[in-house]
Amino acid sequence: MLERKEMSQRSAVSPSEFDAPARKLPQYLAGLASTLGALAAGIVLAWTSPAGLVVLKVNDTEINRLSNEYNIEISPDEFSWIGSLTTLGAAAICIPIGILSDLIGRKTAMLLLVIPFIIGWSLIIWSNSIFMFYAGRFVTGLSGGAFCVTAPMYTAEIGESNIRGRLGSYFQLMLTIGILFTYALGMAVNIFWLSLIGATIPIVFFVTFFFMPETPTYYLIKGNEDAAKISLFRLRGKNYNIEPELQAQKESLAEMKRSQVSFFIAIRSKAAAKGLIIAFGLMLFQQFSGVNAIIFYAGKIFTDSGSSMSSEVATIIVGVMQCLAVFVSTMIVDRLGRRILLLISELAMCLTTLMLGVYFYMKDHAMDVSSIGWLPLVSVCLFIILFSLGFGPIPWMMMGEIFSSQIKGIAGSAACLFNWLMAFLVTKFFNNITASFGNSVTFWIFSVVCAIGLIFVFFIVPETKGKTLEQIQLELGRN
Repeated sequence: MLERKEMSQRSAVSPSEFDAPARKLPQYLAGLASTLGALAAGIVLAWTSPAGLVVLKVNDTEINRLSNEYNIEISPDEFSWIGSLTTLGAAAICIPIGILSDLIGRKTAMLLLVIPFIIGWSLIIWSNSIFMFYAGRFVTGLSGGAFCVTAPMYTAEIGESNIRGRLGSYFQLMLTIGILFTYALGMAVNIFWLSLIGATIPIVFFVTFFFMPETPTYYLIKGNEDAAKISLFRLRGKNYNIEPELQAQKESLAEMKRSQVSFFIAIRSKAAAKGLIIAFGLMLFQQFSGVNAIIFYAGKIFTDSGSSMSSEVATIIVGVMQCLAVFVSTMIVDRLGRRILLLISELAMCLTTLMLGVYFYMKDHAMDVSSIGWLPLVSVCLFIILFSLGFGPIPWMMMGEIFSSQIKGIAGSAACLFNWLMAFLVTKFFNNITASFGNSVTFWIFSVVCAIGLIFVFFIVPETKGKTLEQIQLELGRN
């Protein structure tokens, strides 16, 4: 009630008295709080790397840490299911969470995701069978995948256009911090304690994000203009004149209502069709670059390479490089733009996977690779760094930019579903492909896909830097 009274008093005063620039700090705080869920998702994704490290060999049978510590027999194929079921869980939630966030709000939907997170981790922590691991990984994947839809949507709707790119890249930054956290902690504690600590992060997210505002866009869609004003004041500051921004959003939504058609007709519009092509293309090339295979099986890749460096240390170095790269990305994405970073990222991934393929080809054919033993670590680090500068954060960021509010929830969810299905294919069959064709051919396949992705970005993907959501829709072809 007090907030409403203050808002009414401010609205009654001439807007010229509130012409201070918008405060950035409340937007940054809300953006970071929303992406604490991505930190939790990063822990889920990277958990298989320490859990899958081979610690024993019995009669030529490799026994990983998870099997050894829980005293449960786990075959390589069963462990690949433990790794990949997370991506199936993420795929299963993508469309439902988009619908739910449109019904009850972005904030409420994100807070509810803490429940499946805790249930999933509980199944893993106190597991006594392979099927409990399966269930736990699937359920934690539900929450992790849902954050991939809701967090970019939330940050896109709370931020001004000149910092929206930076806010959007926080999602990938927190995801990579979660991955590094898991790599490092996996060296210090056993899998039980690693899982228990992972289960506390969603609770930290809940406590932090509970005090953040709902997005003004959601309130306006629901016709609650007073709540939208309160939200904007909290995000921009008390002395900021919210009226021009509020009016622009209202006019945009009003125009959409005037031309309101069913979702199935709206999705066939030129802007929506082009948005879907861009979204699905970016998600396809993001996953078929091989990034999740590298993150999930980083330890195995370094072990197979025969590197003298401990695989645990190598994965931590990769995690540090990834975090630094994403942090740099948050600084430059609104200066250099999305498109140039995507092009640089894809070119670098093409070359590094090509080099990895060459290294493994030489090693598999008994050539002397002692003089280039550094190549796998350098190639993986460069891959992760350049992926994290471009193809890591930007596709997720653009999901909140290239769709109109009319179809954003479902269209973004569909793109997310496609992304996780592709991630499942890569992570589930990575071991099968390497077993059948060898590491060299596997990485060369990734290299060819990256080359095709480079062409796709150059000819299809537009620049969205510094443009309002309305301008982006007009550029995509909306009348």
